[in-house]
Amino acid sequence: MKKVILAVAAMLVFITGHSQKEGGFRVGLDAGFVPSSGGGGALLSLEPKYNIADNMNIGLRIGVAAKVRNVNFSDADTSTKASASNSYVATYDYYFNTAEKTFVPYLGAGLGYYNIANIEFDDTDNSNDFNADASGKFGGLIRAGFEWSKFRMGLEYNLVPESTFQDISGNNKGTVANSYFGIHLGFFVGGGKWGK
Repeated sequence: MKKVILAVAAMLVFITGHSQKEGGFRVGLDAGFVPSSGGGGALLSLEPKYNIADNMNIGLRIGVAAKVRNVNFSDADTSTKASASNSYVATYDYYFNTAEKTFVPYLGAGLGYYNIANIEFDDTDNSNDFNADASGKFGGLIRAGFEWSKFRMGLEYNLVPESTFQDISGNNKGTVANSYFGIHLGFFVGGGKWGK
């Protein structure tokens, strides 16, 4: 693992460029925190991008988010052990890069597929067993943040449809939200950097 970290750091030191240029290709890696009621979690994403203009790019975010949270129903107190999703989202980002500054704010959005998985529950009174709808869902994201040279920080909100809970008899017991908010920090390689 240390060799991988050193290799990535060396790439960052030796990559040169004058600005984000149309036609450039870059790859970003972001990690972050997912706040959640009754718990929290983490996110990690890899995003190859193509610069369609000096201040716009399109990409594919391949991400995973995992969180722990509580879920309560009127007739049972049930808590989530773990909830995870992976996603494949086509993205578009617009950069406000005036005068070739190194600090560049951005706004972005995306649409794609979210696969909900690894959801486990504890029924605290042992009276019910629950199954959650863990099928894939189409959703989207909105995000904003800034890039500073090769580093990136941002906020994102992933809009994913709810999952339905059923008891062992197939009766619907309620729903749980799959949408989540994330705070991330990362870097990118390739495509040049902002500023001269």
